[in-house]
Amino acid sequence: MTADHIFLVGRILLGGMFVVAGLRHLMIVPVLTAAVAARGLPFPRAIVLIGTGFQITAGLSLVYGLFVAWAALGLIMFTIVASVMLVNFWDKEGEERIALANAFQTNIGLIGGLMIAAAHGLRA
Repeated sequence: MTADHIFLVGRILLGGMFVVAGLRHLMIVPVLTAAVAARGLPFPRAIVLIGTGFQITAGLSLVYGLFVAWAALGLIMFTIVASVMLVNFWDKEGEERIALANAFQTNIGLIGGLMIAAAHGLRA
């Protein structure tokens, strides 16, 4: 297996994770809309639907190797914004705080993977 093969599989797994998460978000739009509304943002349903559409589209872009650097950079920004808006462990206590802190840490790892994909895409 070459480095290119490893990158291909990693890119498919990383992009696929965003596609699957986005499709899952489509099944819980009311829950996500309420969470975004609770943060005081206007047009919460539109924000959820636009963000979910972006997440799926950019994820597919990674999977298919199209505009990899731009897709990865966009997903970095998406992940940062979504983490601050929806994975606010600092406002919670107990088990919920622990679960959200773990999710936030996972998102930091995803950002690292996306940075690697972006750097590789910029070299290609």
